Amino acid sequence: MKVRIDTFTLLLLGAIVLASFLPATGTIGDWLAMAGSVAVGFLFFFHGAALSREQIIAGATHWRLHILITALTFVFFPLAVLPINALSDVIPSWMPRDLGLGFLYLGVLPSAVSSSIAYTAMARGNVPAAICSAAASNVFGMMLTPFLLLLLVSTSGAGGFSVAEALKDIVIQLLLPFAVGHALRPWLGGYLARNEKLMARYDQGVIWLIVYSAFSHSVESGLWQNLPVQAIVFAVVLCFALLGLFMVMARFLVRRFRFSLEDETAVVFCGSKKSLASGLPMAKVLFSGHPGFGMIVLPIMCYNQIQVIVGAILARKYREKIEQARASSPAHATED
Repeated sequence: MKVRIDTFTLLLLGAIVLASFLPATGTIGDWLAMAGSVAVGFLFFFHGAALSREQIIAGATHWRLHILITALTFVFFPLAVLPINALSDVIPSWMPRDLGLGFLYLGVLPSAVSSSIAYTAMARGNVPAAICSAAASNVFGMMLTPFLLLLLVSTSGAGGFSVAEALKDIVIQLLLPFAVGHALRPWLGGYLARNEKLMARYDQGVIWLIVYSAFSHSVESGLWQNLPVQAIVFAVVLCFALLGLFMVMARFLVRRFRFSLEDETAVVFCGSKKSLASGLPMAKVLFSGHPGFGMIVLPIMCYNQIQVIVGAILARKYREKIEQARASSPAHATED
C-alpha cells in the first residue's frame, strides 16, 4: 500500500532541518520567540471565537461513549506514560530526562480534533459523537493538560519548569485569549466559519514557527549532542507501541460495553490520537525558554506522524467492514 506524506509534514521536517543547519540565534531568535508567543495568543483567541457551544452540547446524550473516550485520553494514557518517564533513571542514554518529560506531556494532551473527525468520517463511523468528544477534549484539555502534567511531574519526580510561572502563562496566553475570543463569537464566528481554510493555514503557520524557533533554541543548547541516535529510535518505537496499545484497548472496551461498529470507530480514533495543533502551542507556554524544548516536543511530533499514517490505513479497513455490515443488514435490504 502506498503511503503519501502530506505537505505539512514535509514542512515540519524542513523546519527541523533548517533549524539544525541555520538556527535563529541572538536577537533574531528572541524576536522569533516573542512572535511565537503572540501568535499562540491569537491562535487560542480564534479558536475561542470559532467554537460553538452547540458543538459540545450536541451528542452529549451519548454519555457512556464520551466517558470512555475521556477516560482513555486523560486517565489511561497518562498512567501508561509514567513507566516510560521512569526509564530516565534506569537507561538515561536511551531515555534522556527531557525526552521522558516529553512522554509525560504526550500522555496528558487532548485528542486531535481534525484527524479524529476526518478518519471517523472516512470510516463511515459516528461522526457527531467524534465531533462532540474531540471538541470537548480540546476545550477541557486547556485546563486539564497543565494540571495533569503538574500531577505527573510531582508523582514521577521529573523537573523542568516552574509551576507558578506555568500557571500564570496558561491564564494569560491561553485561557484569557480563548475567553475573549469566545465572547466576541457573535461578531467573528461567521467570518471564521467562511474562512476555515485561512484559519487552518494560520494554525499550521503558528506550529511551523514554534517548531523552527524551538528547535533553533534547542540546537543552540546542544540538542543533537545530548540526544543519542538510539534515543530517537527508541522514542519512535515507543510511539508505535503506545498507539497500538490504545487502539487495541479502545476496541476491547467498546466491544465489552457492546457499542456499535460506528461508535467503535469514534472511540478508536478519538481515544488514541493526541493533538499536535494544541500540544505545540501549549508546550510553547509551559516550557518557554527550556533548553530541552526540542527533546520535550519530539514524542508528540513522532506520535502525530505515526497516528496519521496508521489512522489512514485503519479508516479504510473500518469503512469496508461498516459498508459490508450495512449491505447485509435487513434494514438496508428493505430500503433497496
